[in-house]
Amino acid sequence: MLSLATALFATAATARLMDSLPSVPQGWTQLRQAALDEPITLRLALPQQHAAALEQAVLDMSTPGHANYGKHMSRLELRSYTAPTQEAVSSVLSWLTSSNIKPLVNNDWITFSTTVETANELLNTTFAWYQYEKGGSPKLRTLDYSVPDELADSIDLIQPTTRFGQLGAKKSTIFDMHILGPVDEEAKVNAQAASAAVADCNTSQITPACIKSLYNIHYTPAATGNLVAFASYLEEYARYSDLASFETKWLPAAAGQNFTVQLVNGGLNNQNSNSDSGEANLDIQYILGVSAPIPILEYSTGGRGPLVPTVDEPGPSSNEPYLEFLTYLLDQPDSALPQTLSTSYGEEEQSVPADYALKVCNMFMQLGARGVSVLFSSGDSGPGDSCVRVTDNAAYFQPTFPGACPYITSVGATHGVSPETAVSFSSGGFSTLHARPSWQSTAVSTYLTSIGKTYSAYFNASNRGFPDVATQGASFAVVDKGRNALLSGTSASSPTFAGVVALLNAARKSQGLAPLGFLNPFLYSNAAAFTDITSGYGSGCTSNSAFGRNGARWNATTGWDPVTGLGTPLFDKLLAAAAPGVKNA
Repeated sequence: MLSLATALFATAATARLMDSLPSVPQGWTQLRQAALDEPITLRLALPQQHAAALEQAVLDMSTPGHANYGKHMSRLELRSYTAPTQEAVSSVLSWLTSSNIKPLVNNDWITFSTTVETANELLNTTFAWYQYEKGGSPKLRTLDYSVPDELADSIDLIQPTTRFGQLGAKKSTIFDMHILGPVDEEAKVNAQAASAAVADCNTSQITPACIKSLYNIHYTPAATGNLVAFASYLEEYARYSDLASFETKWLPAAAGQNFTVQLVNGGLNNQNSNSDSGEANLDIQYILGVSAPIPILEYSTGGRGPLVPTVDEPGPSSNEPYLEFLTYLLDQPDSALPQTLSTSYGEEEQSVPADYALKVCNMFMQLGARGVSVLFSSGDSGPGDSCVRVTDNAAYFQPTFPGACPYITSVGATHGVSPETAVSFSSGGFSTLHARPSWQSTAVSTYLTSIGKTYSAYFNASNRGFPDVATQGASFAVVDKGRNALLSGTSASSPTFAGVVALLNAARKSQGLAPLGFLNPFLYSNAAAFTDITSGYGSGCTSNSAFGRNGARWNATTGWDPVTGLGTPLFDKLLAAAAPGVKNA
């Protein structure tokens, strides 16, 4: 009979390392080893049996002109694609149950609770408690983990293990928020409040009437049959009273329309919270401002996701719990899903563990398969902030997550009206994780040819370019906590474009057509339905000496560019492409 030491050595010798950190991340300190009898809950992702086939199916159903265009999947049909092999499920379950664990299986996910002692043995590791130097609650984590070699191909990831994260400041993509004082009120608010329907598109203040005028939006949808939603994280809650005030001031035709709230993963709907609410209020007010009277749903999600500390995001964690939210959403019945979903949160792509980022992007693809159009702000840092690659400290541009995921529509920002130009904070660039999709190959190749070798050492030219589109993103008139404010950021752009998409989905519904679902192949095949933004730039990297005193910038140019994408929407042309015959009236 093998001794315990011999058995452990044999396990280690045949284990495959799944993930590891070279040392305790910067800013973190190990407090103590975890007690062996302390409880721990982990989630294990199983490889999907038909992942490549699902990706092709989503592309087919999302490409105009394809025989399968618009033929989205039901929840059960999708699960048949994402299901793991029975062999993988059985082998992983046998491994867990042999340690007296009672796992819970949900298609390609297994959740299990055990003790630290058992987790240490299973994963050939040592869990400990770690503390971030600026406070927050300690985290139970490890610096590496392994699984038996014969099981490694049956496991995509196990988390939380090597992912260090902590409660911290929000990372919505609001670039700036200015509370209007008495002088501002007199000059910028009261004059327009007297005639909210006047489309005064000046550079000092953007309103719903301005957006509709600028983008030629005149279509009025039915008040039933469609749903547009937005996701709130990090204890931000949209406020009913602020929406009512906003409607009175800027959108009297929608007076009385409210929104519903769905709580996810311990999320709340605290209407009296002292926390920031500017992001959530911006989302609800401009989705409604563009798409009223389509019903609106807020998903309020609790918890915070994992973080790999970087120069710009050293901790505590401000990563949002996308995984928890997406697991919840994909489990919903078909009738409960929104047709359009906007999110205005993000972080550096490199601050998110690669396996986590890829899994989350795959789940956005699954939403597209079920007919949901998913939009995200591209970010507010131009090519990047510090522009330092954490793996080797080299100068490198910083794409955003999930803004560079190919299965979401990434929305950049503009300002000005005669003409519209790129705004300097609008993020864009090229993913470090995702290859360039076929639907943007021509547009991106044309751009790359135009810039030659400019900045070629600082990005992967073969990868997915973002953003895809843009809208106004500066000086949006918002009501927040009873105060009039001006908000700027791609946080304003995503809900604005989501409102446009909601209108298109409503128009399709009126003709008995399926919702648009995953948008990008449709958008890139209808580039003429956008105003090409050819001036302005997105700037960043000013603190990195590799880019000189003025930092780096992407310029807006003819055609697609990594600041404004295809450009800003021409609603009449998008409507004609999405729902031929429906009048823009």
